Amino acid sequence: MTTTGGRPDREPGRPQDLELYTLAVEMADRVSARRGTANAFFLSVQTALVTVLSFGLPELKDSPWWAAAAVAAAGLALSGAWWLQLRSYRDLNTAKFKVITDLEKNLPVGIFTEEWTALKPDPAQLRHRRYAELGLSERTVPLVFAAVHLAVLVGALLG
Repeated sequence: MTTTGGRPDREPGRPQDLELYTLAVEMADRVSARRGTANAFFLSVQTALVTVLSFGLPELKDSPWWAAAAVAAAGLALSGAWWLQLRSYRDLNTAKFKVITDLEKNLPVGIFTEEWTALKPDPAQLRHRRYAELGLSERTVPLVFAAVHLAVLVGALLG
């Protein structure tokens, strides 16, 4: 009997495989939902901080330099935490989708495997655009907020 990853080879298409596959897909969906909720939280807090900095700027200019610096530093810290959390979700989803695609090898149809294959660029089609993963674009947003907060921080320190 041969093994794969320390486990004995199994007959493909067992009912247990479908149950495990269903559970894995549900868990991946829950992680994606939690990621969306976390993004909404961080976006709300960051928007509030930028609003305070924008509309409260005249008052902050009359305040000690450290007031604007403190708000900007909080924004930088939140941006870093947000970016790290997104990286963590990306790593977790990568592992979950590897498990899902491995489970699909024991099923008659591989939905996720086929989907990713369809999204890969076809070298024969020069006009085919590369799929832009959501994770890439969503990881840019915390960096933009970090740049705004960094500019405010530098302005507060130099001003």
